This record gives sequence, C-alpha cells and structure tokens, in this order.
Amino acid sequence: MTAISVSQAAHFLGVSDDTVRRWVTSGRLTASKQDGGQTVIDGLELAELVKSLATQPEDPTHVASSARNRMVGLVTAVTSDKVMSQVEMQCGPHRVVSLMSTEAVRDLGLEPGSVATAVVKSTNVMVEVPQT
Repeated sequence: MTAISVSQAAHFLGVSDDTVRRWVTSGRLTASKQDGGQTVIDGLELAELVKSLATQPEDPTHVASSARNRMVGLVTAVTSDKVMSQVEMQCGPHRVVSLMSTEAVRDLGLEPGSVATAVVKSTNVMVEVPQT
C-alpha cells in the first residue's frame, strides 16, 4: 500500500487538511496509523476519490479522436514571432505550453481568453516519481 499523508491527500484533493480529517471521520476516506503514529490514507483509495471528483469542461471541439489525454482550458498567453508561437493554457490546475506555427495560431484564432483543448499524445508523456 502506498501511504499518503493527510496533508498530501489534501493537496491532491484541493481541500484543507481539516476537510480530509472530516472525510475520514465520516467514512468517505479510510485512514490508518503508521508506526510513528502519523495518519495516512491508502494511495489507491485516494486515487479513486480524486478520479471521481475530477470534472472537466465539455470539449468544445466535438471531434472523434484516438487521443485520450485531452484537457480543455483557457489560453492565458500567446508569444509570437514571424514563424513560431508559444501558446500557454491553464487547464484546471495544470499549465500546458505548446509551440506551434504562428500561422496555426492565426488560423485557430488563439488569443488570451480563448477556450481551447490541449491534446497530448501519450507516447511523449514522461512519468516521474519521488526518489526514496
């Protein structure tokens, strides 16, 4: 079992430590004590709760796609030169940065405040874990 501290669980859930403790008391989450007395949450249970609470705005593109990593968000910045542009988006708590042609930015009408969908091809996603 991966043990997640109450404060880490609160961070992943976007709530306070006290809220996590209330959820433990009410039975929404199950906690246990480590040898040192620290209260921890089972990582799998927390992952299921985080997944169930995740809400994603409806994808405005309404396209059929094989890509599974689609994040709807707002464009927060566009930095362009003659050929290339950097487009920054805020998709929930995640900042996503894309480099594309300035022609594509113009064609898509991307500007700060635009609603857009970031599509990430999973073969290019790196996964890291804390060192133990």
